[in-house]
Amino acid sequence: MTTANPVYRGRFAPSPTGPLHFGSLVAATGSYLEARTRSGEWRLRMEDVDAPRCSTAAAGKILRVLEACGLEWDGEVVWQSQRTQAYAVALERLKAAGRVFPCACTRKELADSGIAPDGATIYPGTCRQGLPAGRPARAWRVAVGNTRVSFDDAVQGRIISDLASEAGDFIVLRADGLFAYQLAVVVDDAETGITHVVRGADLLASTPRQIFLQQCLGVPTPVYAHLPVAVNAAGEKLSKQTRAPPVECSRPGPELFAALEFLGQQPPLELSGVGVAELWTWAKANWQLARVPRGPALPGGGRNPSG
Repeated sequence: MTTANPVYRGRFAPSPTGPLHFGSLVAATGSYLEARTRSGEWRLRMEDVDAPRCSTAAAGKILRVLEACGLEWDGEVVWQSQRTQAYAVALERLKAAGRVFPCACTRKELADSGIAPDGATIYPGTCRQGLPAGRPARAWRVAVGNTRVSFDDAVQGRIISDLASEAGDFIVLRADGLFAYQLAVVVDDAETGITHVVRGADLLASTPRQIFLQQCLGVPTPVYAHLPVAVNAAGEKLSKQTRAPPVECSRPGPELFAALEFLGQQPPLELSGVGVAELWTWAKANWQLARVPRGPALPGGGRNPSG
């Protein structure tokens, strides 16, 4: 399904650091259904800009699971590792506009700084007025000033963020020479014409930074909807680090059924054992974003027992 000028263009953007788990399937399911039920496109992007943490093997497994689950994307897969030139151009634009500054600080020097909601260090402003004498630049940061960002999230409601206190001057080019996630995402969404972003609420704290970068670069801001993330019994987000089990290609039906339940769609119990195609037919006919529970996290793990 492809349209020349879609009113709606969504995307799913996993990081290939490990196999696709239930939490990622929830995000894929929600973004896919919101796009398809609005006659939109659904694009796929591999966020492998952090090359040391990513692998082609993991990316291949993710693609196979998406195909087994009947998640059909439009166009070619976008690989961030192949788009570094686009990020470099964006960084030069930020430099020319005076939006960024070089930073010489090491992690050790920042160890006592505050911590942002997503775990990042809140920069204390050490190099904001210039590099210390004799210190070379290690990274580049965006100067956020006293900016406040607000937006209406389609699931989580009104979000207001004071960037200085909640994020600080964040990095766009890392000390290891890699472009930061925040910049790469903004450039990719703009250049691929993404109009709507449906993703997990674990990225909600990053959204104000991305909106600020969009404003700095003069590109459109998509509509955002942040789905609750699945957590284990200990309240930890399902991930490779918390040993979340991978989605099995052999029996994706029960996993999809569980994802629909998690997203508040209330699929009939008789669908718990049907094939993927029949499950998608029901889901596309009955999907309602308004049914998705509001809140950052919910317990969940897939593999509905009735399946």
